[in-house]
Amino acid sequence: MNDNENYEGEDLDNIVILNDEDGNEVRFEFLDLVELDDEEYVVLLPISEKAEEEGEVVILKIEDIDEETDEESYVSVEDEDTLNRVFEIFKEKFKDDFDFVD
Repeated sequence: MNDNENYEGEDLDNIVILNDEDGNEVRFEFLDLVELDDEEYVVLLPISEKAEEEGEVVILKIEDIDEETDEESYVSVEDEDTLNRVFEIFKEKFKDDFDFVD
């Protein structure tokens, strides 16, 4: 999605920076917010340093929002059925924008 390794001066409104299990910052492009069974999930695409690398989306559940700082907490989704349902909703919404590989 973004082939520029230098992010200075870019519109960062759709960029989410999360820390991985080793504490390293990882940049993601925010693709969509999906609601399912009264829960909200974010669909993110890792921003690769190599433009030709195609990544898989990451789906995380929004756990809670800190009302004082307006920050959200994201947690991994372990349930495969939930992941598939969220991804199917995302694919249907963006079927004309992305080429999905099954």
